[in-house]
Formats: sequence, structure tokens, C-alpha cells
Amino acid sequence: MEKSKVYYANMRVSGSDNLLKKLKRLIMAAGINTIDFKNKYAAIKIHFGEPGNLSYLRPNYSKVLVDTVKELGGKAFLTDSNTLYVGGRKNALDHLDAAYQNGFNPFVTGCHVLIADGLKGTDEALIPVKNGEYVKEAKIGRAIADADVIISFAHFKMHELTGMGGALKNIGMGSGSRAGKMEMHSNGKPNVDHALCVGCGACQRNCAHNAITLENHKATIHHEICAGCGRCIGICPFDAIAAGEDDAYDMVNYKIAEYTQAVIQDKPSFHINFVVDVSPHCDCHSKNDAPVVPDVGMFASLDPVALDKACADAVNAQPALPGSALDGLPDDGDHFKAVHPETNWISCLEHAQKMGMGTMDYELITVK
Repeated sequence: MEKSKVYYANMRVSGSDNLLKKLKRLIMAAGINTIDFKNKYAAIKIHFGEPGNLSYLRPNYSKVLVDTVKELGGKAFLTDSNTLYVGGRKNALDHLDAAYQNGFNPFVTGCHVLIADGLKGTDEALIPVKNGEYVKEAKIGRAIADADVIISFAHFKMHELTGMGGALKNIGMGSGSRAGKMEMHSNGKPNVDHALCVGCGACQRNCAHNAITLENHKATIHHEICAGCGRCIGICPFDAIAAGEDDAYDMVNYKIAEYTQAVIQDKPSFHINFVVDVSPHCDCHSKNDAPVVPDVGMFASLDPVALDKACADAVNAQPALPGSALDGLPDDGDHFKAVHPETNWISCLEHAQKMGMGTMDYELITVK
């Protein structure tokens, strides 16, 4: 397979230029205009930001995508599926409130928001996965399944369960219904290190499945109830919770790749990652930590595998920011594993490449 083209623009502007114009140049150079949008429904898959988290992408950027789709004759909508865990986006009403609170409304973005899997996260389409090894039939939010074109617009960051979150996680995990998310998470069940646990109860309060109890001022996770969503890993203030085995992390990544395949396998897709405010944890938390590396820029490609690999390489090429979660950690050049040692971010890309979704071999092209 020949190298895929990944297009990159930094966050510098001068004169009459601005970042919105630069994003438009980037996506046009990367080939969004080669997709047939005429009279087609285009799902712009985005994370609206958990209330309290401030590292989500600004809604102004999404308007550039919406306007471009409209110019190319398409009908755009912003979308995401409901979450598996307790929080501000667990049903469509709360999810819409969160989106509007963070500025994702028609007056800013120029289009409507549709919560892909409906009111309670049960409105799903069952899609057979081509070349699927672990998922035979993916449970995809119906609005995303019904779309004619998929556009992934992702905040690239680290993640406590998958190592990193980019285009593949945005599409795969983000498009799954609540049942689909449970299927993807089910192998990564965490354990508590009682030597570190102080019994604060934060994990118990944030568990959507009542799978955690406090016994003798120590948390215990009951795996027969646990859905494996990983919320408790990120919420623990004492780093006392981690998944038990590396292969569990890999299995989550394999399933994310297969869910991504289900979403994009029979329709055109386009992918944008912003490597800015690179936080150590998922944006699903109601807070965000300081960025671990300097802002890099915006990336776009028709190939989600090449895109995520280029963004990971770009992050690993950056120095750790002083005072961040990465600062001072033992680091052999893989920042993601330095922050989350048990994770294996590249396993998702390897599996996606194996399935034929793209290649990790890329050519990086700079857009001014």
C-alpha cells in the first residue's frame, strides 16, 4: 500500500489571516471537495464536551465544516452518541443541554445537533462488520448509521484506557450506542490497588452501574457488574485504579477499530484532528488537566489510520510541558505510555490497518 497523504497546518497566523480561514484551506487541500455531498446527509461526529471540561474543540471551528458541506451541496448535522457512564451526556436531553451550554447551537455552527442513539441511547442500527474478528455486528447510533457521509472532527489527546484518542476513537467509540459502548469496554475491567486507595468514594459516586463498594475504607470493583467503561480510572485522585491486564486494553482498541469499520465501510469519510490542549485524560471527564505538550496544529486526511499515526508522532516529538502530568516521568519517547504505562495506543492503528481502513505509512504535507 502506498503512503497516505496527511495535511498539516500550525496554529500561527498573521495579517488578515485567522485560524478559521486556515482550517478551510487545510480541509480543501486534504480533499474534502473530492467527496460527493450533493443532496447527501453529512454527519459531523464531534465531542461536545462534558460540562466542566474546557478542552473540547470550539464550536466556531465546526461552522467551517458545516459551511463547506453546504457549499458542496450537502446537508450537515453535528452528532455524538450518549455516554455509558454517569455525567452530563448520558441521555439526549442532558446531552443537548451540554452541547448548547458549550456553544454548539445553530446560531454558532449553522446546523442542528442530533444525538445519534436517541433519548436513552437505545436507538441503534445493527451493522455487520466487514473483516471483524471480535465484533460481528456493531451497534451504531441510528443517525450516524443513516448518514451518507461521515466527517470526524476530533480533539487529539491522551486516554487512560486506550492510550490516545483521535479519529478512530472519535468514530468507533463515539458512534456506538450505549449497548455498543458496553460491548467495546467489556474487556478492560479495572482493579483497585488497596495500598494506594484511601476510600474517598470518588469512584463509587461516578460508577453508573453500582459496581463499586467501599469495604473497610477501601474500594472494591465487582467485575460481574462492571461494564469496563474505565471512568473510575480517570476519576481516582490517587491513581489507585488500573486495568488488570494489557490484553484487555488491546481488546478495547481492537473493538474500537472494528466499530470504526462498521461506520465508514460503505460510505465516504473525511477526518480532522486538532492537536491542541493535549490533555492526559479523556474529554469525557467533567474537568481537564493541563496540556502535557505544546500545541502542534491541525491535521486532516481521507485516511483515519494515517491521520492518527501522524498526530501521535507529532505529540511524541514535543517536549513535556513543565508542571504537566507528563513532566518528570520516565519517557523513552512514547509520551502516551509514559502517562498511561499499561495502555498500548498503537494496537488500535495496527488492527485498523490490518482490516484495510488505511495505513500507518504517511506523507506529511504542510499547508500554509
